[in-house]
Amino acid sequence: MPPRIALTSGEPAGIGPDVCLAAARQIDCDLVCLGDRQMLGERARALGMKVELRPYDRATHRHIPGTLAVEHHPLPVPAVAGRLEARNAPYVVHLLERACDGALDGEFAAIVTAPVHKGAINDAAIPFTGHTEFLADRTRAPRPVMMLATASLRVALATTHLPLARVSAAITVELLCEVLEILDRDLTRWWGIRQPRIAVCGLNPHAGESGHLGDEEIRVIAPAIARMRARGLRVAGPLPADTVFVPHVLADFDVVLAMYHDQGLPVIKHAGFESAVNVTLGLPILRTSVDHGTALDLAGSGRADPGSMAAAIGLAVRLATRAA
Repeated sequence: MPPRIALTSGEPAGIGPDVCLAAARQIDCDLVCLGDRQMLGERARALGMKVELRPYDRATHRHIPGTLAVEHHPLPVPAVAGRLEARNAPYVVHLLERACDGALDGEFAAIVTAPVHKGAINDAAIPFTGHTEFLADRTRAPRPVMMLATASLRVALATTHLPLARVSAAITVELLCEVLEILDRDLTRWWGIRQPRIAVCGLNPHAGESGHLGDEEIRVIAPAIARMRARGLRVAGPLPADTVFVPHVLADFDVVLAMYHDQGLPVIKHAGFESAVNVTLGLPILRTSVDHGTALDLAGSGRADPGSMAAAIGLAVRLATRAA
């Protein structure tokens, strides 16, 4: 039996429904889309997509090629493409809760998430900093790790959604050791890479220039690397972030660990924005996602590119199959 994948349709005013519907037509796998069935049907008709939506029932479900199973979760307020509605925020969060709980109890082999709008969720007085942190809290995972992956590049983050002014204080030896352990374990577990080769970026320009441009490399990053090498991990660094992504350097590594969000993600998004996949490591479940946001201006227009969603679904299927 193919692995059953839960697909959350995300912010209903954004392109989440669009790319879910488009990707479901491209990939033949056992998908269960979580969302408002009427909204999905209306969006499909507005986009001129012929997608057969059928109800999902766990007890009787079986995959039927050419159709998309939908577990209906009603919207509090009808969604209008491109127009945020804070009253729908609890619905968006509920989809994530349902997918996560289904993966924890074995109903789903993995979850794939469409983009949500953090501002709309917070405007509804629901604290939310991102999928990564939410799923870690829901699964009681102490240390989630965000990693983006293309066919030829993987970039993980030591810190995720933090203001730049708080990054230095957040990077500790203990944090880096935990992240490196997760990278080593999950790249082995999900990707089948024995003893992954991990490149660790410095925080400062030129990796601190021997302390002349900052001392975090000397005080924190290098000691963490030394500790993990002593435990048998294949870790190198701290390496200057402006040269670690040069192809001949990348050829020696399976993943790059960047210190903060905008140190690593611009590179991978430039390299493969339409095919990059966001993967949350460190969880007891498998989760992949698109690498883009809600793109309200494209919602319902037919111009949203489903490439990242198709890649996220495809990767979830491959990893879940390998781990089965």
